[in-house]
Amino acid sequence: MNAQTCIRKLRYVCSTSMGTVDAHGNPQVRIINIMHVEPEKGEIYFVTARGKNFYRELQNGKEVAITALTRYQEMIRVNGIPERVPDTRQKKWLDRIFEENQIMNNVYPGNSRYVLEVFCVKKAVIEYFNLSVHPIFRERYTIGEEAKRGGGFMVTEACIGCGKCLQVCPQGCILEKIPVEIKGENCLHCGLCSEVCPVQAIKRIEEE
Repeated sequence: MNAQTCIRKLRYVCSTSMGTVDAHGNPQVRIINIMHVEPEKGEIYFVTARGKNFYRELQNGKEVAITALTRYQEMIRVNGIPERVPDTRQKKWLDRIFEENQIMNNVYPGNSRYVLEVFCVKKAVIEYFNLSVHPIFRERYTIGEEAKRGGGFMVTEACIGCGKCLQVCPQGCILEKIPVEIKGENCLHCGLCSEVCPVQAIKRIEEE
């Protein structure tokens, strides 16, 4: 799995949700379809109408959070800042999107399509999380210049090798050694290992 494969999968899920922050600082979540992807370039395209609150929220310079679930129980999360496609390319991209997504002609027939504008996410952190396998598999990737963010748990040198964390881990992703090792790609981030550790040797990796 890699970032390009995750982006390609986004094009074939039934729907995706996008989270933004409104003018009052309140979270908003909507079902917004991904209209086009360029996996090799790391670009994700979608549209919205100028009259919608979502349109204004996309222009506040903050991140949009995209979440999709495939039919195979694969979750794909994307966090990135959306960019409005330049005026000189808006019509070209909108016409292409309507050609590739024929159902849009029923929603915005004729020239009414031009009330829509095209946005693109080019810099983002992507997380792939597969719930259909055991142990689960997760991995993070980046597109553009976005830096990878932290997450999950780490084991410090305070570990005494008592094995209590190994016994409770629901995915069996902790390797027996001193200090023990958490296999991050199989970790649920549930925190149970940290809760049972008698010496508080397992610490959360804070998001950057």
